[in-house]
Order: sequence, then C-alpha cells, then structure tokens
Amino acid sequence: MNRIDRLTGMILLLQSHRVITAEQIAAHFEMSVRTVYRDLAALGEAGVPILAEAGVGYSLMRGYHIPPVMFTEHEASALFMSGEVTEQVADDSLRGALRSALLKIRAVLPKERQDHLNRMKKSLGVWLSPRSKGDDQRSLMPLQQAVMHRRCVSLAYNAGSRGEITSRVVEPLGMMFYAQEWHLIAHCRLRNEFRDFRLDRMVRWEVLTEGFSGHEDFSVKSFLAGVLNEQEMMPATVCFQPAAMDRVRREMMCAHVSEEVMADGQVCMEFLAYSQEWLAGWLLSLGPLAEVVRPPEMRQRMRQLALEIVQRHS
Repeated sequence: MNRIDRLTGMILLLQSHRVITAEQIAAHFEMSVRTVYRDLAALGEAGVPILAEAGVGYSLMRGYHIPPVMFTEHEASALFMSGEVTEQVADDSLRGALRSALLKIRAVLPKERQDHLNRMKKSLGVWLSPRSKGDDQRSLMPLQQAVMHRRCVSLAYNAGSRGEITSRVVEPLGMMFYAQEWHLIAHCRLRNEFRDFRLDRMVRWEVLTEGFSGHEDFSVKSFLAGVLNEQEMMPATVCFQPAAMDRVRREMMCAHVSEEVMADGQVCMEFLAYSQEWLAGWLLSLGPLAEVVRPPEMRQRMRQLALEIVQRHS
C-alpha cells in the first residue's frame, strides 16, 4: 500500500471509530507506531482536524468526514468473494441484507468494475457442505439484533437432539459460527449459567421486549475456549492411507498432537478427540483408508459399528 492510500485509509479508520489508539492503527495497517505518528502529523499539516487526548487516543473533529472512496479492483473482488462465502453460512434474514448492501456497492462502481464482478460471478463459486435446515424462521438478523440491543429471548430447545424440549428465557450475549452451525451464546435463566445453544435445535424462539443488564465483562471467545478446556478429551492414534489425507486435513476437528509418515506411506496421527461417537462415525466414512491403533475401546467401537452396518446390508 502506497502512502497516499494509507493516509486515505487512516482518515476512513478514524471516521469509523469514536476514538482509536495509535497502537490499534498500527495493528490495522501492520506498521510501526512511529510511522503512525508521522502519518497523523502529515494529515494534521494537510488540514485534517485530528483530535488527540492523552491516554485515550485519536478522533476526528465532530462533523468532519470525507465521501466514500472508490473501490479498487482487489477491494471489489474481495467484497464479492466475502458475499459468496456468507451466502453459504447465512439464513434468509442475513442473505437479504447482504444482497441489498452489495447491490448498493455495485451501483456506485464504474462500468469496468461492474464488468469485472460479472466475469467473476460466472467463473468463480463457493460451495460448502450442505447444512441441515430446521424450519424457515428468519433467525440470524433478529437474534443478532437481540444481542446488540440486549433483549431477552424466549426459546424452546431440543437439548442434544434427544427430543427433550425445554422452555427457557435467555439473555443473548453473542453469536458464533463453528462446526458447520450457528450458535447463540447466552446466559440461561433456567440453569443460571452461560450456555451454548445451536440454532438448528431451537424448536421455537421469540425476541422479547424485556431487556437485561450485566455481563459487561463476558467474552464469547473466552467462554468457548473454557468450554473446550473443560471437556474430557480422549487420546487416539489413527493410521491413514495417503489417499485419505486430503479429507483428513480438511475435516479433522480434533486437537492435533503429532504426525509420522510410516515406511509403507501411511500417516500415523495422534490427536485428542472431544467425542468418541463423532470420531467413530467420521472414521467409518473413510472406509478402509483409516485404521484405529489405540485406544482398544475405540477399536472395539469401530468393529461394533462396522458389524452393525454389515448386518443392516446383509
């Protein structure tokens, strides 16, 4: 990035924050804090009204702004690809808002940029593994708004997909997409603790007018890290044929410990698994390309499942 683009980007960064520190600016542009100070001084000399408050950070004088800058070819391409990926993990509520926003962006692009995006749409695509759909509730945007506006949510939840439907009121604190599903992280009043609710297991839900307070120091990322650390993890060793390694690299969701290429070309991997049932089912999908070495109970589980499959297809 040349200096002109960086200075313009710095104004836009200041414009999009009420206040921001020099360290945050440096991290955004991946440069030194000393360079940030030089650029801020240059902007001030050019007449940009930048306010500095010791111990707080930098901001633009109220009322000052610059009009949106034109997107470069790379920026327009990145926005297009981001939209294609989001289409795969979003529901109708989020897709509608996304398409509307991208349409507004396309409308201000010059004709050559629009032609570039049209060519990209014909030649590039994103396809993620299909996810199961429950009902057609437009979930993501209303729940996201409940998080932002701190509104309680009433929901009927199928815990663990066991058919045990419980009704509860939760205080939504964040949303995460992982393991191919959207999750609502919330404080559950029924259990009086923080819980992780998968959206596909919500039988019914409703955003209430009732608000809530507290949990200011709650961190969604820290909560998820704590949940994973508290789970009892099972060590396992599996040997994979070379033909399976592409899928293993893409789909393995266990904590990797070690890996060794054997003399016959097999790859022997040690890892920690959160769920024996998930691991057994996934390994079965690899057929003869995977063999559990240990633990013995995992080998026995694989044998049992394989015999059940044979019996079902006999």
